[in-house]
Amino acid sequence: MREKLHIKKGDLVEVITGNSKTQQGKVLEIIKKKNRAIVEGVNMVSKHTKPNAENTQGGIVKQEASIHISNLMLVDPASKKRTRIGRKLNDKNKLVRYSKKSGEEIK
Repeated sequence: MREKLHIKKGDLVEVITGNSKTQQGKVLEIIKKKNRAIVEGVNMVSKHTKPNAENTQGGIVKQEASIHISNLMLVDPASKKRTRIGRKLNDKNKLVRYSKKSGEEIK
């Protein structure tokens, strides 16, 4: 069984190491098998494309490349600073994520 990941699609995250350090963005996609995520506007690479119906010219296109999840940290919705997260049971007996910094529940 795979371990649960600390981030989900749609979360606001900050890159903590690498070329894109300190950049923030929204998670567009999670690749669970490889423990990687694609974050909006982060880790941009140039891809050479052939002409096709969508792009008649072809050429070089900038797009996001995946980044390892260990290099990402969730941004606390309340303070807008990066935070670790924990899991706890809420009053409805449901497991929820919460910010360790502010104690606030993360939706």
